[in-house]
Amino acid sequence: MGIQRFIGIDLAWAYGGARARPNETGVAAIDRSGAVIDCGWTRGVEETTEWLAGTAVDGSTLVFVDAPLVVDNPAGQRPCERDVGRRYGRWKVSANSTNQGSPRQAGVLLRTGLQESGWVYDDGRGGPPTDGLVMSECYPYTTLVGAAELGYDRERPRYKRPGRRPPQGWRVTRADTCDELIARLAGLAAADPPLLLASHPVSSQLMTEPSPERDAPYKHREDLIDALLCAWTAALWSRHGLTRCQVLGTDSPAPPGHAPTIIAPARPEQRRGDGAN
Repeated sequence: MGIQRFIGIDLAWAYGGARARPNETGVAAIDRSGAVIDCGWTRGVEETTEWLAGTAVDGSTLVFVDAPLVVDNPAGQRPCERDVGRRYGRWKVSANSTNQGSPRQAGVLLRTGLQESGWVYDDGRGGPPTDGLVMSECYPYTTLVGAAELGYDRERPRYKRPGRRPPQGWRVTRADTCDELIARLAGLAAADPPLLLASHPVSSQLMTEPSPERDAPYKHREDLIDALLCAWTAALWSRHGLTRCQVLGTDSPAPPGHAPTIIAPARPEQRRGDGAN
């Protein structure tokens, strides 16, 4: 029957300390029909893990996480992160550098905890899984420009915070850009696989309420959007595998299934062109 549930987690990379309340993590779960089973927000790795345990279908769930899950390089940038820039840079997409000296590694903590409770990390080099409790890493920006259904043919949408000196009125522009993105996500109702934003009251609210301009409520909305993108990417990977997606970071010497990779939707011109995934 294949994987029955697809979950996206836009994980807050930092896991806080004694005085710091963890930032919000966006979470979303969809089924094979594209219906949103559950979506919302958690705080911290422990709460995210608890939500996941109550939402996953035993033996048939694929989780895509927007956060580094495997970090085995002492310094520099992971190969999968370099691949993001090499293959999606033309669309203004790049990735942050992560290494063992990086302070924000909630993804690694999430992965190790899930593995202790029976989940399996899969680097995607063997193609999509057909069963089990499986987690992989993704990056929503590569989905936005790599999935032709969304129509971002030239560059990524600028729905994140601008650089250090944003132009005047940037919050209004950001909200408008986010509303356009939501309209395109709603269009995935007719895609293969589909995403049915209207099927859940929380995700449906994205379509019925305009994006806020203030930073805190905007970030609240942004985290949910990214979680839904991660869940849909998991469904796309399960449905179409390497015909629609590629695996970034395949040059890693790690054993099969254990490499630090990013699974990313890809147009033909975004692939490496040498026969690799």
